[in-house]
Amino acid sequence: MEIGTQHAAKLEPFLLMSKAAKGAAAAKLIQDATSAPGVFVFGELLEQPNIQELAGNEQHSRFYSLLQLFAYRTYADYIQHKESLPPLSDTQTTKLKQLTLVSLAQDSRILPYDELQRALDMPTVRELEDLIIDAIYLDIVRGKLDQKEGQFEVEYTMGRDLEPGKIEQLLASLQNWASTTAAVLATLDNKLAELSNRTVTSKTMKEEYDRVYQATLKEVVDKQKEARNANKTHVFPGRTGLTAAGKAELERQLQRERERERGKDNDNDENSMDVDEPAEGSKGKGRKPSTSDASLRQQRKRNRY
Repeated sequence: MEIGTQHAAKLEPFLLMSKAAKGAAAAKLIQDATSAPGVFVFGELLEQPNIQELAGNEQHSRFYSLLQLFAYRTYADYIQHKESLPPLSDTQTTKLKQLTLVSLAQDSRILPYDELQRALDMPTVRELEDLIIDAIYLDIVRGKLDQKEGQFEVEYTMGRDLEPGKIEQLLASLQNWASTTAAVLATLDNKLAELSNRTVTSKTMKEEYDRVYQATLKEVVDKQKEARNANKTHVFPGRTGLTAAGKAELERQLQRERERERGKDNDNDENSMDVDEPAEGSKGKGRKPSTSDASLRQQRKRNRY
């Protein structure tokens, strides 16, 4: 159940009785309502015709003022106008102090103990904390007692009746709040739009960066491949894998090999001729070659090379 809603229901019996109560009975009804446990709202009772008649009754008008006191005023107002009001019982005094606590909680979230003691005329912190604890159990305020810091931290509070003429002030406050809220929301919308635009721009820039990076990377890789292919073609052209200089050197080596092979063949032929055709004047198989023949063969070998 929403905080404070049960208190309106507890006022219903007094509203029904007010329809028939007049004069002293209506004054007695006010005394009973302000003393009844759990009754903390009185606005509807104030609006009843029989109750409003008391305002013009010199004998009972102070009871009407008493009902106004409990509806939307505080304990300090009671002290200030005590002579023109009926005396309060202990129950009424405690309830008025609890209602004053509600009013103070509506104005500030943090209530120091010393300020509460002055406003509620509580001589000790222990009595003040007992009053606050009772108010929490009655579900007219919610919060936490901070004994270390000496303060009451308000979390939530019931609403009290509005004093005549305060509705316009409340509406003005609500309009200011609505205007401020609208301005804050507009600022937040602008910030969100700006962040959204930045996000889109950042995404576009990142995509462009990635595109350029990939293109540059591909270009570098392609150039590296071309350079490697060019080096391979220069060093190992064609199927032979030799450069032009290599080919020439190979040709020279082959030519020299061919010349050596021809020289060897010629030597073999000459040796055969020396054995099969002995020189003039030689007799017998064991004839040794002359010195002139050996010199001639050696000269031929030198000429080949």
